[in-house]
Amino acid sequence: MAGMTIGKLAEAGGVGVETVRFYQRRGLLKTPPKSGGFRYYDDADLERLRFIRSAQKAGFTLTRIEELVALDPTRDRSEVLHLARERLAEIEERLRELESVRDALRDLASHCASGDGEVCPILDAFQGPTAHCRA
Repeated sequence: MAGMTIGKLAEAGGVGVETVRFYQRRGLLKTPPKSGGFRYYDDADLERLRFIRSAQKAGFTLTRIEELVALDPTRDRSEVLHLARERLAEIEERLRELESVRDALRDLASHCASGDGEVCPILDAFQGPTAHCRA
């Protein structure tokens, strides 16, 4: 689809026009020169936009995506692998944190459901230890 306006590019990429402009300001997408009062984008721009969105869905930050788009897909394979493994480690850590939160909330919900105690254990836990020290 050569000769797309920014609106058509955004629509084809599944984003808003302001997102395209934001990516341009970040240097992730080029800003083509005006021709006849409009800027026209080509298939390479759409491919880049889709790349950015896919990388975001994989959890890469825009800073990391800037690094990825600067890499050569044939020569920089080891660097791409390093960035992917780094992201995987971050995801694994976040999963451990979420599992811990899930287990704690599950325990609190179980205590709450049992009806034991005077106060709701969930609300009590959210208030923290200083809630009991108020004068």
